Amino acid sequence: MTDALGAVWMFVLDHLAVGAATLNEGVDWVQSQLGVVLERGGSHEKYGTHNMLLGLEDGLYLEVIAKDPDTIPSAEHSWFGLDDFTGPPRLANWICCADNLSDYADTAGPKRRLERGNLRWDITVHDGGRLPFGGGFPTLIKWGACTVHPAQILKLSGLRLREFTVSHPEATKIASLAPLDDPRIRFKVGPQGFVARFDGPNGLKELR
Repeated sequence: MTDALGAVWMFVLDHLAVGAATLNEGVDWVQSQLGVVLERGGSHEKYGTHNMLLGLEDGLYLEVIAKDPDTIPSAEHSWFGLDDFTGPPRLANWICCADNLSDYADTAGPKRRLERGNLRWDITVHDGGRLPFGGGFPTLIKWGACTVHPAQILKLSGLRLREFTVSHPEATKIASLAPLDDPRIRFKVGPQGFVARFDGPNGLKELR
C-alpha cells in the first residue's frame, strides 16, 4: 500500500514464532538447538495460549508459543494455527510490523486489539485462527504508541538473524503481496516450511 505521497509502507520483521504441542516441548527444543535459555513470557487469554521468549540482536526476538491447557480461549479458537498443530516443535509463523493492518485484512485477516500487562498491540488474526498461506504470509502487528517493545526488555542472547527463508508452493505470489526490503528474508518455491539461521558466540545455529 502507498500513502498520499506515493510512499510505500514497508513491512518490518518483528519476531519469529516456534509452534509446539506443549510449551515445555517447544522450549526444550529451541534451547537444545540454539544453546540458549528462554525467558518467561505470558498468557493470551483471548486465544488460550502461553509463550516464552528469547531476545535477539537488531531489535528482534523469538517466541515459543503453545496452547495453554489451563485456559479456555474467549475467542472460542486459538491463533497461529495452533488448533491444528501436530508433530514436533518447529518454526510456524513470522510476524511483521505494518502501519495499516486493515489494508491487508483480505490476506492477513482482520485486525484484533490485545493487551497483557503493559503491552498493547493490534494484530491480524483470521476467524478460526488459521494462518494466511499456512504461515507463508506474515502475521501483521502494530504495537501501541506507549508500549515498550518486548525486544527492548529481553536479555540479549548474542544470536543475530543471518537469514530467514520462507519456502512455499506460492512463494512468488506471497513475495508480491508482502512489501519487504530486508536482505535477510528470502522466498523459495517449494514445500511449505521455514529455515532461520543465526550467527552467535558458538557459531552458526539453525531452526526449521
